[in-house]
Amino acid sequence: MIGGESLEFEIRPNPAPVSAAERAALLANPGFGRVFTDHMVTIRYAEGKGWYDARVEARAPIPMDPATAVLHYAQEIFEGLKAYRVDDGLTMFRPDANARRFRESARRMAMPELPEQVFIDSLAALVEIDREWVPDDPDGSLYLRPFMFASEVFLGVKPSSEYLYLVIASPVGPYFKGGAVAPVTVWVSTDYTRAAPGGTGAAKCGGNYATSLVAQAEGIEHGCEQVVFLDAVERRYVDELGGMNVFFVFDDGSLVTPPLTGTILPGITRDAVIALAGEQGHEVREELYSFDQWRADAASGRLREVFACGTAAVLTPVGTVRSADGEFVIGDGGTGEVTSRLRRTLVDIQRGRVADTHGWVRRLP
Repeated sequence: MIGGESLEFEIRPNPAPVSAAERAALLANPGFGRVFTDHMVTIRYAEGKGWYDARVEARAPIPMDPATAVLHYAQEIFEGLKAYRVDDGLTMFRPDANARRFRESARRMAMPELPEQVFIDSLAALVEIDREWVPDDPDGSLYLRPFMFASEVFLGVKPSSEYLYLVIASPVGPYFKGGAVAPVTVWVSTDYTRAAPGGTGAAKCGGNYATSLVAQAEGIEHGCEQVVFLDAVERRYVDELGGMNVFFVFDDGSLVTPPLTGTILPGITRDAVIALAGEQGHEVREELYSFDQWRADAASGRLREVFACGTAAVLTPVGTVRSADGEFVIGDGGTGEVTSRLRRTLVDIQRGRVADTHGWVRRLP
């Protein structure tokens, strides 16, 4: 039904796909976000017409006029999730949650909301035609990137009347080199903030990531892999990392994570961690946590572990924290027991090694 809750996808197979031998060579060491599959999904939207012209076609450059709205006014949103090869086929992890968040991001950015079923169908259609690109490596996966941008050609500050939705896919290997989970060193930014109340912090839009890059570069200059942002009002409370949510694990087994107050992204991995931690007997509190308290709790030993979480790395332990005032270590600087157990449980669910009691795993034909 054109413009409605479902769409028929026209399938246009790539006339010159990558050969099986070349594909195997690429999959041997794909890295992250450097290798792409043969196809992409495109769907168009026009005001008064709705969603139309849904296609699965050869991945190719997008022709773009210099006055295309997104280049000037940044109406753009995206998502990220993974497809996995399991013993009995292919799966995706929580695409329904990504579909809901995509709609919420669109609403915040004054963009049309793609029906959730169309979003899920678009992912399944791409994985189906490019299923040979899903790595056999037990640590590999197919990273899916749905995104949408304002495609109307005009200069003027108003919501666009035309949009283009796409899905591309990239086979990826283990996030950590050698497959071992390595604790990271983080830089706490005191000069830059990621988002303010009333802003776009809860939307997954490119602008949020663009504003994080200068702080990320500052962190790298100080020997850190990631940046941590504080709240924009008081510059006191921990918000999130440049692209991941954060959890604090205390000596009584409880966990704290910053609350969803509109300035941080409602992470899908974050939500899964909260559920799994509760099942493993941990109290999880969503409450404000200051940087000063973080430093004090690390010094006293009350804080035992810290980890960040997101689609790409799943759970990443934080070993050392640096700022303009110096640095401190979390626990012994390694990967804590709670972090390891939660990560292992989540990965096992994603890869079909243990029962999925939450209905998170969607099996593909």
